[in-house]
Amino acid sequence: MAVKDFIRELNKKERVEGELIKTLIYSILTSFIVLGVLYFARFRYTEGFMSKQGFFLFFAALSYGLIAPTIRQVRAYMEMPCMSGMMVGMTTGMVAGFLPGFFVASTNGMFIGSVFGMAVGIILGVWNGKCCGVMGVMEGIMAGFMGGLMGAMTAFMLLNDHLKIATVIVFCISSIILFALNYMIYVEMKREERKRHEDHLLSIILTFILIVITTCLMVFGPRSGVFG
Repeated sequence: MAVKDFIRELNKKERVEGELIKTLIYSILTSFIVLGVLYFARFRYTEGFMSKQGFFLFFAALSYGLIAPTIRQVRAYMEMPCMSGMMVGMTTGMVAGFLPGFFVASTNGMFIGSVFGMAVGIILGVWNGKCCGVMGVMEGIMAGFMGGLMGAMTAFMLLNDHLKIATVIVFCISSIILFALNYMIYVEMKREERKRHEDHLLSIILTFILIVITTCLMVFGPRSGVFG
């Protein structure tokens, strides 16, 4: 089965798929190192940081770790067929918009969560979707726009109704979607040659930027009246 072939490919070094697990690890380590430094340098003196923001930042770090390998995989092939590229732009934009929007809205309210979710979703959706031209770019914009709004709205509606349990469920489903996207890209491109070779620096920088902005928004960003 192709799924078994894909899983075997994750343990090899011949193709970009063999680097995805390493990218995932580097991204998560980057987030945790940044969070650790920020906590001991500043946020351990912030009242309620671990109980209010810590839980959601933990899942934000894991989420960015799952998004980074998808970006690396798409960049390795550069160009993809139209339908596949549209799916890449749509899935990346939706998940990359929904998750940050959900996490930030959980601590700051729907407005700032929506704006941040839309910004991240649209930027990453367009970045990945451009592998097939304007249609992938449009899918990235539309999915990022809707994902950011929906993620923030979902979190806001669940503020008093098992929000943390919903966070775990949302993260697990999003993880499955992103894994399926990695698999789809492998199936579509396994007969194609890799066009770009690069190290993990881009993934580390991207993760660093996302986790720093997310943390600063959660701690210092504006809050809706619901949060006092």
